[in-house]
Amino acid sequence: MTSAAFLCLFALAILGYVWNRQAATAIRAGGARLHSLEGFHGFYALLTVLVPVLLVMLLWLVLQGQVVDSLLRSGIAGHLEGRSAGEVQLILAEIKSISRGMVFGTPEPWKIDAAERYLALTARAQTLLLVVVVVLSLVLVVLGRSKVSAEFRARHGVERIVSGLMIACSVVAIVVTLGIVASLLFETLRFFERVPVTEFLFGTNWEPQIPLREDQVAAEGAFGWIPVMLGTLVITVIALVVAVPVGLMTAIYLNEFAPRKFRAVAKPFLEILAGVPTVVYGFFAILVVAPAMRAFAASLGVDVSPNIALAAGSVMGIMLIPFISSFADDALSAVPQSLRDGALGLGATRAEMMLDVLFPAAIPGIVGGVLLAVSRAIGETMIVVMAAGLIAKMTINPLDSVTTVTVQIVTLLIGDTSFDNPKTLAAFALGMMLFVLTLMINVLALRIVRKYREAYD
Repeated sequence: MTSAAFLCLFALAILGYVWNRQAATAIRAGGARLHSLEGFHGFYALLTVLVPVLLVMLLWLVLQGQVVDSLLRSGIAGHLEGRSAGEVQLILAEIKSISRGMVFGTPEPWKIDAAERYLALTARAQTLLLVVVVVLSLVLVVLGRSKVSAEFRARHGVERIVSGLMIACSVVAIVVTLGIVASLLFETLRFFERVPVTEFLFGTNWEPQIPLREDQVAAEGAFGWIPVMLGTLVITVIALVVAVPVGLMTAIYLNEFAPRKFRAVAKPFLEILAGVPTVVYGFFAILVVAPAMRAFAASLGVDVSPNIALAAGSVMGIMLIPFISSFADDALSAVPQSLRDGALGLGATRAEMMLDVLFPAAIPGIVGGVLLAVSRAIGETMIVVMAAGLIAKMTINPLDSVTTVTVQIVTLLIGDTSFDNPKTLAAFALGMMLFVLTLMINVLALRIVRKYREAYD
C-alpha cells in the first residue's frame, strides 16, 4: 500500500506538470506573452505537489509505527500489567512475528488476537495514507493549475522552492553533524566518569574488559589509548609511504609524459583499484603478501609475527594509489596551459616544467588527494583485522602485529554488552579522539592549501 501511495503521488505530480505546461502553451498560442517559459509552469506544479506530499508521507511513516504500537498496547493493557519494559518489548515483538506468519510453538490466544488486530491497524493506517496522499495531491494539482496565467512568475516560484530545498538539505547536514558530535561527546563524558582522563590519554596498556572489582580498571590502566593510536599511525604511515610516491609519480607520468593511447588504457585500469572491496584487499594481504613477507624474513633469519603491520599497510597503500593518483592528475590538468607554455618558452625541459611550475601550482589539489588518502587509511578496518591483528602493542616495529582505533571500536561494540560499562563506552572515547585527530589534520591541510593557493591563483 505504501508503494501504491508513492506511485499515485508521482503520477499526479507528472499530471500536474503536463497540465500546467499545456495550459501555459495554450496561453502563448493565444498571443499572450508569458512571464516564464512553459517548462517553469510545469515544474512549478510538479514541485508544488511533490515536496509537501513527500514531507507528509515521511512524517506519516515515521509516526505510524509508534501510533500503531500505542494502540496495540492499549488493546492488551490487561496482559501487560506488572511487566517490565523489556518483557513488554519482547511480547510486542512476538505479536509482530505472529502477524508475519512466524509462529514458534503454540502462542496464547490473546497474542493471536493481538496479531490480527495489529494487521488490521497497519492496513487501516496504510489505506488512510493512500487516501491522504491522493486527496492532498489532487488539491495541490488543482491549486497549481489555478496559478497559470501570463503574469504568473513561475520561474521565481520554482527557484524559491529549489532554494528552500537546498537550505533544508544544508540544515539537515549541519544538524546531523552536530548530532554525531553531541552523541560522541555525551558518551565520552560518561566514559570519563568511570575512567580517569589521564589514565585514558597517557596509559600504555589497552586491555578493555569489564572489571571484576570497582577499582580494577583505573588501577591497572586497562584503557590507555596510546598503543591503539600508535598502531593506527604505524599502519597509516606505511600505507602513505607506499601510496604517495607511487600515486604522484603515476599521475605525473600519465598527465605529462604518457602517450594518449597508453593513458586511455592505463587510467581506467588504475581506477578499477578504487572499486575493489576492502575485504578482497584483506584476503590478498593475508593469503599472498603476509606469507611472502614471512618467507622472505625467514630466509634472512628474522623473526616476524604471524600478523604483521607491514603487510596490512602495504596492501592499504595499494588501495590508496588510485585516490592520490586521480586527485593529483585532476590538479595537474587544472593548471592553466599558459604556465606550461611560458616555462617551455623560457627554455625549461618538460621535467623542469613539471617539477618547478606545474607541481607547485597543483599542490592544493594534491594535498586534497593525500588528505583523502589519510582519512581512508585511518578509517580502514577490514584489512587491519585480517592482516595486522587485534592486539594493541606499544611498538612501531612494522614486522609486529598491531591494531587500530577503528578495529577496536568494532570489537568493543560487537555482542550484547550494555552501554553502561567502561568496555562499551571506551569505543565512543576512541571515536572522539579519532574525530579530534582527523579535525586537526583537516585544519592543517586547509592552511597548506590556502597558503599555496594565494601564491598561484
